[in-house]
Amino acid sequence: MPHVSMVLTPGFQFLALGVQAAFELANGLQGEDYYTLSIASVDGGPIMSSSGFAVPTARLDDVGPIDTLLLLAGLVPPPQQDETVLQRLRAMAKEARRVAGLCTGAFLLGQMGLLDGRRATTHWSYAREMRAAFPDVRVEDDRIFINEGPVWTSAGLTAGLDLAVALIEKDLGRDVASAVARRLVMHHRRAGGQSQHSELLELSPSSDRIQKALIFAKAHLANPLTVEELAEVAALSPRQFSRAFRAETGQTPAKAVEQIRLEAARLMIEETRHPMDQIAQESGFVDLRRMREAFMRQYGQPPQTLRRLARAA
Repeated sequence: MPHVSMVLTPGFQFLALGVQAAFELANGLQGEDYYTLSIASVDGGPIMSSSGFAVPTARLDDVGPIDTLLLLAGLVPPPQQDETVLQRLRAMAKEARRVAGLCTGAFLLGQMGLLDGRRATTHWSYAREMRAAFPDVRVEDDRIFINEGPVWTSAGLTAGLDLAVALIEKDLGRDVASAVARRLVMHHRRAGGQSQHSELLELSPSSDRIQKALIFAKAHLANPLTVEELAEVAALSPRQFSRAFRAETGQTPAKAVEQIRLEAARLMIEETRHPMDQIAQESGFVDLRRMREAFMRQYGQPPQTLRRLARAA
């Protein structure tokens, strides 16, 4: 019976504890306790969260053999842990089948030396700090989660649920994992290679009219999506629309449309086997040359390189 233990460090974020729900639901779907669960810390006792509430924990050495070790840290990059603490975490990780750093928990894995020479991710806003702290780690700040052998890392907060569902899929298969995702009311089961970012979320206009135009753009990428077309959807004149769009999003309509096209194209590149020219057509770039130029501007790499990286991952 695999034992999943969540190991807390001071300042951990409460939301991350919700990851245990995925394993509980998997037990329910199996009709028996496939997983055993525990919440632990190195020394045991109450551990204070970032929100000021303490959670009781078992002493890590007392919880028994651990199959899956999940490390939780603070909402900001955690301080360097005492070497005695790191030694105990390393010993436990060595005995476990797999270990995961949720969000900034990846920094703990870095301090333990378990990420050296590996790819890893964390919350995108802490990626720069992670690169500086661990130069031997290949930090990818645009991934939901990354699996490198027995070591897993995830992006911020809710991405921990995606990682948990992926662990369950490894253990119990795709059908159980999909059922867990449905029970969690997850919109869909996100693959690890998916981008952390959403252009619609980044733009976040304040008015319904501009929001309606953006939703229309995402649903009609094959259209030219000119200012005139989007202005008509928003029931504004082109001049009014352009002025309102820039005021609410900080971008021109043309730039925002390109970002939405890039997001759609990148998802198709990473998650499908469609030919590049087909992806260029479906995402509205018209031809491969224009799509390649947009990728070079945004990512500094051509789409073919991103596909090779996704397949290698």
